[in-house]
Amino acid sequence: MARSRKTVDVADSYAVRLMQHLVVPTFVIDPKRRVVIWNRACERLTGVAAAEVTGTTKHWQAFYETRRPCLADLIALDRPEQLPQYYSEYAARGHNGLGFSAENWCVMPKLGSQLYLAIDAGPIHDEAGHLIAVVETLRDLTDQKRAETALKELATKDGLTGLSNRRAFDQMLMTEWARAQQTQKPMALLFVDVDHFKLFNDRHGHQTGDECLRAIAAVVSRHAVRPLDLASRYGGEEFALILPDMDGEAACAVAEDIRTAVIALAIAHGADGARDHVTLSVGVASQIPGEADGGPDRLLGAADEALYAAKRLGRNRVIGADRLLAEFAGLRRAGVPVPAPIRRKTA
Repeated sequence: MARSRKTVDVADSYAVRLMQHLVVPTFVIDPKRRVVIWNRACERLTGVAAAEVTGTTKHWQAFYETRRPCLADLIALDRPEQLPQYYSEYAARGHNGLGFSAENWCVMPKLGSQLYLAIDAGPIHDEAGHLIAVVETLRDLTDQKRAETALKELATKDGLTGLSNRRAFDQMLMTEWARAQQTQKPMALLFVDVDHFKLFNDRHGHQTGDECLRAIAAVVSRHAVRPLDLASRYGGEEFALILPDMDGEAACAVAEDIRTAVIALAIAHGADGARDHVTLSVGVASQIPGEADGGPDRLLGAADEALYAAKRLGRNRVIGADRLLAEFAGLRRAGVPVPAPIRRKTA
């Protein structure tokens, strides 16, 4: 019996030394979530010495500024259902002893910089099946994650203006349309077109034209202020702005702010047939998706018709789709020809 006990002690001692010298950052907590091992690689990764956390439940302080459970804690507490609350990416490798994997950004208070960590944690049980420890290992994927993010941005950003590109616009439009169908809240869409831009390019050159588009893109972008708002370059000299949870009146106010902000830039135009300075025409539409609406084609068409009307009615103006009839009625009373409706855009 004594010999058997000595063999176990030697094995335990060897296991502890092995973990201490692993090149993989590793820490171990007991069932009460106290740190029993904090290896040297973990010290290097976090900047936190083993003496600061061993015997305590303060290991979270190595990764976060406010108290929250680490992956090992959720296993020790047997709360796998809380994984989505704390980790955007996670996977269960089996609830009976195989543990979990997760990834997330950690603020790393001691380092003063964020790291994107891949985390694996698994329980250790005794022969009777009782939990005796949880082991958590860490991998620094920060460079890889930043590279992936940069590639994703390249795929969804317009190279000239830095706004979202047409592909990102189409994806967001469908996503927000589906969400609006569920919430039954309005969704607004703005089409913004630079007036007489071909004449501007002919007069000032394409390089100046690019500078003009970048300046206007900056104005449009400043009005996509909420998390789900999306400013994009739709194509050429045309921009689009998706504004979820917004009715037509509020969207027209945003459009008017954009129009006046571009006038305030005082970008010289001066081509024959154009104004002295660059102006915008904006078409606005807002809709609460109905059950019969399979997609946002009607919203696209309404915003497009409003933009077309704004250009036909003299440019440098905002027209809301819900005001088209009133605008046209006024023109008819004044004996002015009314522009025929068109549809150019599809989802």
